[in-house]
Amino acid sequence: MSTTQPIRKTEDITALKNYFLYEKRNLRNYTIVCMGINSAMRISDLLSLRWGDVYHFAKGCFRKHISIRERKTGKERQIALNTSMRKALELYKNSLPMVTEEMFIFPGRSEKKPLSRCQAYRILRSAGRALHFETDISCHSLRKTFGYHAWKRGVQPAVLMDIFKHSSYRITKRYLGIEQDDIDQVFLEINL
Repeated sequence: MSTTQPIRKTEDITALKNYFLYEKRNLRNYTIVCMGINSAMRISDLLSLRWGDVYHFAKGCFRKHISIRERKTGKERQIALNTSMRKALELYKNSLPMVTEEMFIFPGRSEKKPLSRCQAYRILRSAGRALHFETDISCHSLRKTFGYHAWKRGVQPAVLMDIFKHSSYRITKRYLGIEQDDIDQVFLEINL
């Protein structure tokens, strides 16, 4: 069984977003990708979000943070809604005929249930194959993509460990999907 990998190339991230935005014209799936790669949320937590979690209906604006209790760990998390997430959510919200606080952001076939993890996996894997990605992607690839690109931008692994709520650095290190070319780049750039 292969380990899920992050999406390393920014052009692949752009291609995946554009695939859903322009080619498939599916704003729900586009928003799943934008939220997944920008929030580091597990797919089960992401799919269970309701509009009231991200939008303040009384004030008529998006919230600054998503407050959740993670299903897996039971730990509380505050996730800042960045510009990419807000733009995707706004585009998606404006395309819907009606939105209420209780509605799931990512509904499945029934409006009363969220999209299933299995269906989200099929959607992402199919998109990755259609785009000829080097490795298969999964729902977990979105979470790992966040970590990989945060690490590449200089975010300390200890901070990522806290974001992911990992119990050890070893787990976070595996999440980052660091490969030999990443290690080589460090040696080549250090020229002291």
